[in-house]
Amino acid sequence: MILAFNGSSIDGSAYTYVVNLAHDSPAWLDSLVSAWSTYGLALFAVLMLVGWWQARRSSAQAAMVALAVPVIVVVAFGVNSLFKMVVREDRPCQSLHVKTLEACPAPGDWSFPSNHTVIAAAAAVALLHVSRRLGTIALLGACLMAVSRVWVGAHYPHDVAAGVLVGTLVAMLLTTLARRLSDPLAARLTDSRLLRPLLVSA
Repeated sequence: MILAFNGSSIDGSAYTYVVNLAHDSPAWLDSLVSAWSTYGLALFAVLMLVGWWQARRSSAQAAMVALAVPVIVVVAFGVNSLFKMVVREDRPCQSLHVKTLEACPAPGDWSFPSNHTVIAAAAAVALLHVSRRLGTIALLGACLMAVSRVWVGAHYPHDVAAGVLVGTLVAMLLTTLARRLSDPLAARLTDSRLLRPLLVSA
C-alpha cells in the first residue's frame, strides 16, 4: 500500500460543502463547470497563439517573450509534478469517500498541487507580459479553472491555492528572465531566414 498524506484535515469541510453544493445545483451548471474543468485549458493555448501572432507585429523582442510562454507553462507543470511526488497527497474523493462530478482518479494520482490550476495560472501571468487584454482574459479563466477543480471534486481548496502560487511564482521568475534575454536573442534570430518569420510579421 502506498503511504500518502490525507489533506482532509486542512479544509475537508470546505471541500465537502462545495461538492454538496454542486450536487444541489442545476444540471446545466454542473455540465458547464465540468466541461470547463476538462477542456478549459484549450483556451489558454489559443490565447498563447493569439499573443504570439500579435507580438510579431509589435517587435521581435515581444515575439520572443510570447514564444517563451508555452515553455514557461511546461516548466511550471514540471515543477508542480515534483511537488506532487514529494507531498503525495491522496485525492479528496479517496480520503472522504464522497460522490463527485468527476470520476475519482486511481490511487497514486496525487492531488497537491492542482496541475490544471498551475498551468492556467502560469499561462495567465506570463500572458500579462505579452498583452494586458489577453492576460486579463487568462486571469479570469485561471480563477474559473481553480474553482471548477474543487466543484467537480478533483481537488481540495488548498490544492488549487497552492497551484495558483506555484504557477504564479514560476511564471514571474521565467518571464523576467525571458524579457532580459529577448533583446540579444531576438537580434540573432532575426538574422536567420528560417526563424525570422517567427519573430517579425512579413
